[in-house]
Amino acid sequence: MPAASVQPARRTRSPVRATQTEHGSWPKETTVTINHPPAQRAPGGREPLLPALMTATAVSGLIDAISYLGLGHVFTANMTGNVVIIGFAAAGVPGFSVLGSLVSLAAFLVGAVAAGRLETVMRHRTSSRWLRLTLVLEMVLLATATAVAFAASHAVYALIALTALAMGLRNGTVRKLAVPDVTTTVLTLTLTGLASDSTLAGGANPRAGRRLVSVLAMLTGAFGGALLVQHTGLGWPLLAGTFGTAAAALAVPRSSSSS
Repeated sequence: MPAASVQPARRTRSPVRATQTEHGSWPKETTVTINHPPAQRAPGGREPLLPALMTATAVSGLIDAISYLGLGHVFTANMTGNVVIIGFAAAGVPGFSVLGSLVSLAAFLVGAVAAGRLETVMRHRTSSRWLRLTLVLEMVLLATATAVAFAASHAVYALIALTALAMGLRNGTVRKLAVPDVTTTVLTLTLTGLASDSTLAGGANPRAGRRLVSVLAMLTGAFGGALLVQHTGLGWPLLAGTFGTAAAALAVPRSSSSS
């Protein structure tokens, strides 16, 4: 029986020019064969980070429910909402805080900068280790916010800053990991893709299941967060967000190829 065939590594031919000789002439152009190992991919095209990212998306809905309903109509995960709210407040619409939204924006941007700096440390590590570290840091920030809420629930700006910092850190990391159709904090592009790529629009519904799960995860988090804020105050929903982030960190696989 003939031996099974083995797919050879891809071979390319790259031109390399030699340096000038001591007699001032240039030798003919030569070629060097370089072997490129095949890229690593998840089996069957699966994305191993999805369970963790979907759990984090639910936490985002929870955090925005806490911030909007309990911290003075401010978003700490969805920054588009904050920009709109600043416009409302600047126009004199009652019930909105320019200062609260500015604190949220500033803290979120600091978190995103920290995510960029973290990339320089983690760029040679697997995406699993990078995401897990980010989620652990987010969990610490949310745990701190939980302690503040139980000790001094009137410390609104501290709670805004802590939760927005956590969301900025995570959002900056998820953006760099670039898992298609999963941002964990906003759904505008997800919903746009769900509609514009649908069979109704002449498309093939790529990643429709992933997109729908993202929407449902954030909806579930917002629903649960709204119930908790209305009936228990701020401390318990923040504690739920802390445990949710811990669950997301545990859902990260031990190893995966970089995205």
